Amino acid sequence: MNDNTHPVTPAAPSVPVDVDVPVDVPVDVDVPVDVDVPIRVLMLFTILNRGGAETMVMNYYRHIDRTKVQFDFVVHREERGAYEDEIEQLGGRIYRFIPLRPWTVPQYKKQIKNFFDQHPEYMIIHGQCSESGYFFYKEASRRKIPHIIAHAHSSHVPFDLKLIVRTWLKHKMRPYLTDYFACGRDAAEWLFGKKLAQKAMILPNAIDTKLYQFSETIRQEKREQLGINPQTMVVCHVGSFVKAKNHQFILSIFKHLLEHNPDALLLLIGDGELKSAIESKVEMLSLSEKVKFLGTRTDVNELLMASDVFLFPSIHEGLGIAFVEAQCSGLPCVISDDVPQEACLTDLVICLSLNDRVEEWTKAMIRQFAIHNNRPVYSQQIVDTGYDIVENVADLQNMYIDLV
Repeated sequence: MNDNTHPVTPAAPSVPVDVDVPVDVPVDVDVPVDVDVPIRVLMLFTILNRGGAETMVMNYYRHIDRTKVQFDFVVHREERGAYEDEIEQLGGRIYRFIPLRPWTVPQYKKQIKNFFDQHPEYMIIHGQCSESGYFFYKEASRRKIPHIIAHAHSSHVPFDLKLIVRTWLKHKMRPYLTDYFACGRDAAEWLFGKKLAQKAMILPNAIDTKLYQFSETIRQEKREQLGINPQTMVVCHVGSFVKAKNHQFILSIFKHLLEHNPDALLLLIGDGELKSAIESKVEMLSLSEKVKFLGTRTDVNELLMASDVFLFPSIHEGLGIAFVEAQCSGLPCVISDDVPQEACLTDLVICLSLNDRVEEWTKAMIRQFAIHNNRPVYSQQIVDTGYDIVENVADLQNMYIDLV
């Protein structure tokens, strides 16, 4: 394990969770603030891979003045996430916790108590795992940590068994929060309810617009690297392989598109629990030569420039940072009407219902492909709509400083 990681799992003999330690720490004593050291904000995550919430936080982390504000991270997986090396290089600490499962709750709660016994320095807890941070929020409130933030990243989701637990947790957590953050109004209302959502700070899923400014040179170079002919229609999707991203429907649309454009190519960027199932479906549909699984990438900006149409038929989204990135690169988009309209920042977007026939989605993509040779620069428009990271990072930084 890397020396810069600070584990608190059973695998770390220095802080075993099965050792009883005092949990009644003094809670009425003010922790002095040293103006010469940065404020350390504790971020709560499941795993630090390249998902939407993780990418958003990393965008802010790279640009924040780390002599004033530093991020540390709690994660709930033993395996290292894609961003962990970079976090450690930027000075962040990573604490490993056991996964939160129904059968691990007693051990998990004890682990949280142990953690706060050893780390009374945190005055700001910023939960990026929504309602899953409930046990952290509750213990932080018991310790009278002054600022406990939950951050909403998802809007309403279809019913399944997990939704029952999620709904119970989101109602239970609300009394322990002091501040409310969200990527959009729909996400705020889902997590906090309509009344508390009015108090929520809407923090845009801001991006580095300079990275996504379209370049014909980069487009040509990237297509050459991928072995893509100049005339090939390239459809792109960026997102984790989870139910919400609707990969099954993406394959249905793309298969129908091939009937009209046999040379089309589909790029699927991302990883996730459903990836193997989608790979099997691609083989079953005999699409292996037409679909490229590119995995987790650090060159998403260049892949967007190399593409011709961005397909985003999500079942639900908090906002959709990949959708914002696509627009910034001047990439025509076809999205579902379950993507928040506040993320539609340009005139590049065609929005359809998931109830519309596959034929309608295909027609929309063909129509969007017809304008692929005219890729205007949209980065300034993204800046003007408030989604540039340079514009937003100062607000977040000042907010943390004002809180402390």
